[in-house]
Amino acid sequence: MPTLTDFLQFLFAGLTNGAIYALIALGFCVVHNTMGIVNFTQVDLVSLGGMFLYSALFLFGLPMPLALAGAVAAAALSGMAVERFGIRPSRSGNHLVLIFLTIGLSVILRGIMKLVWGKNRMAVPPLTADEPIRLFGATLLPQILWIFLLTTAAVILLIWIFRHTTLGLCMRGVASNPAAAAVVGIDAGRIRMVSFAIAGAMGGLAGALVTPITTLSYDVGVLLGLKGFAAAILGGFGSFGGAIAGGLLLGLLESLAAAGLSSAYKDVIAFGLLLLVLFIRPQGLFGAGKR
Repeated sequence: MPTLTDFLQFLFAGLTNGAIYALIALGFCVVHNTMGIVNFTQVDLVSLGGMFLYSALFLFGLPMPLALAGAVAAAALSGMAVERFGIRPSRSGNHLVLIFLTIGLSVILRGIMKLVWGKNRMAVPPLTADEPIRLFGATLLPQILWIFLLTTAAVILLIWIFRHTTLGLCMRGVASNPAAAAVVGIDAGRIRMVSFAIAGAMGGLAGALVTPITTLSYDVGVLLGLKGFAAAILGGFGSFGGAIAGGLLLGLLESLAAAGLSSAYKDVIAFGLLLLVLFIRPQGLFGAGKR
């Protein structure tokens, strides 16, 4: 029978995974709120975050703080490039066409990563010394605390941008009525490019934070990204609060399933829950239903 210490260990593991899923889900929500589409290149921006961190550390020899900041910035620039050179030239306003376009761009990004970094798995060191910390009997790695801290900071910054800045107001305006936003002088193309940059930063941060506790490869972000997408659907697609709650809930359910059943069922739980929510409550657990 699991003890209290075991339960806490699984609880912290679930919250760690949930924080990563929440970051990725927020990236999906930012682009959806601005353009009304699902951006499937988000999964590869997660991989790019880890790849850029690896290169900054071992190719350019940067210290960890600069390498992390550089990896997030490079992932943001990659998101901007996806919008400017991959999405915008299509000149299509059909959401289904744009979604399929992001799927094609995702395959291209994965191929580029395979050519640049190869197919071998790589390792990235943690942000700080890997001395375990004891908390209420459970053992935590410092990397897990960094995930909690930086995820919280990123969420607070994103919400502040959307609610209290001119940029956030412009993004909400473009999402609500692109034509009216253009009439009052808002450059919709630039705002959409910024939304892809924010999504890239969120995905890049998630990839840079999670790769030290897992392995790094060109396709590491695919499963993580799909679980982030499931978290966004679970919480209510487009809702920032729902994305955070959905990510944490999904991480906890995965961890508890691993504790009670087997770790082999983690992915089944994630996507089975996604199907259940789509069948019963398509707007998500925290989304508002349409009248």
